[in-house]
Amino acid sequence: MAQTRYDQRVRVFVQVCGGEHDWREAEERFEAHGWPVRGAHPAGLGPLGTALEPDPESRVYEIEVRLFGAAKGSDRGAADRVRKVLRGAHLEGYVRRAEPLERDRELFPHWRVVSTAHRRPGRQPAWRRHLDRAATRFGRHDTGGFVAGGPRQALRLARAGAPAGTPRPALAVRPLDGRRREPAPYRREEQLERSVVRLVLWTLLAAGALTLATAAVPGAPRWILGGVAFLGAGGAVRSGWDMSGEGKRYEGVIAAVLSLAVFSAFGQGFLSSDGKAWSPLQILMTAVVVAVVAGLWLLVRQWTWGEWVAWAVPLAVTLTVSAFVAAGSVLHALYADGLSLSPSDLDVPPVWQFAAAVKLLVMLSLVMIVPAWWGFAKHRHHRYATPGDGSNIVLNVCLFVAMLAGAGLQATESAGTAVDRTVAAAERGEDPPAYFGVEPEWTCVRLAVPAAELAGEGPALKPGKPYLSFGVAGETAVLWDPAAREPLKLPANQVWLVPAESGKATCPERRP
Repeated sequence: MAQTRYDQRVRVFVQVCGGEHDWREAEERFEAHGWPVRGAHPAGLGPLGTALEPDPESRVYEIEVRLFGAAKGSDRGAADRVRKVLRGAHLEGYVRRAEPLERDRELFPHWRVVSTAHRRPGRQPAWRRHLDRAATRFGRHDTGGFVAGGPRQALRLARAGAPAGTPRPALAVRPLDGRRREPAPYRREEQLERSVVRLVLWTLLAAGALTLATAAVPGAPRWILGGVAFLGAGGAVRSGWDMSGEGKRYEGVIAAVLSLAVFSAFGQGFLSSDGKAWSPLQILMTAVVVAVVAGLWLLVRQWTWGEWVAWAVPLAVTLTVSAFVAAGSVLHALYADGLSLSPSDLDVPPVWQFAAAVKLLVMLSLVMIVPAWWGFAKHRHHRYATPGDGSNIVLNVCLFVAMLAGAGLQATESAGTAVDRTVAAAERGEDPPAYFGVEPEWTCVRLAVPAAELAGEGPALKPGKPYLSFGVAGETAVLWDPAAREPLKLPANQVWLVPAESGKATCPERRP
């Protein structure tokens, strides 16, 4: 079955040895992978001619390998695919030659066929001519036909098909785009798309480097960042030059300059609502997110609808739901553990659990760098990313574990930093910062029962000094003693909690 979705077509000449049985096996393998066999010749004959020595036990197949990915390197990628298929089938075969089939399409101007039967013979007044042109431009005389080609060719195509000897059809054409004055040969479709992509990438590089240079990033001399910005600007202008057709090079250059100005102004904060320039961290995270999204797109675009429906969509939904359910308490659990509390001691509203889950999933999104990188590797036809390579699984697993460990360290560091800030604020007697809905407050504790009857867990209660209160979880008042650096848990029905101004305040002692 031929492959219906692909980016590149590569003609490959494969020499298969072993006789009739192995030849049939190779043909079946080619057909199973959707590679049409365009011809087969004995070794020493056919397109390769005498470049190969004659051998009655070998045959040279001319096949068309269809694959996803970039045009550059597609010949090597096709050769690797064929080689691994033959190796998997335990066939003696050799890829002798591979060459891409360039089939890019010209972007012909588009025209609409219009009728000229309404025009009166002879010279007409200027107002009538202007009125007729306006009516034609707005589609008043369209016949419903469409043609593509140069101006003269489009007119011939519109009038083609009339029987010989009959009067010339009363037909003309009107342009549908702004390419009617472009000289032939016209721009190529895929070449234009590649130029636009390169223009955007070079522009982003220049704007990012310029923003970093003006931000005075430590450890990065400005002249290096300035050189990178200059390089990106030059690449953007060159891409704009290549993007335009002959005679209109200035249009692409103007588009490149405007893109550079807009992206640079946005990075410097001139177009933002707050007027602040992007920080180096924002630039880095934006670049990572864009790269990850692009890599994932290059990876999943090669999947078939059957793969999506069979396992990709159910797996994604399951992982997303389970991740949100589990992630909502991970950061809070790490924060509580740093203060010697248990997760049940923190009464966190659901909205903040959701926010913590989003934060954790953003950290875990670094794990997606692995499949994103794999998408770029497959798109660029890297040998280790070729389907059928046994090292792929081992490499993927190792990288996945490494990135997962990195995300776990980030989550631990986030909670640890919050704990350190809370402890430092408590030692100074200041209000500690909140952490995803957990807002410790200074509280004075008043006994509602005699001290001898007070039950609890933790160090001895000192009613004269304030404690950090984490609220009431169930029927337990959760406090934290800054001096002992330990939690103090008391029955909520045995104490009264009164807000204190700060950790330096003195609480009045009232005994029942």
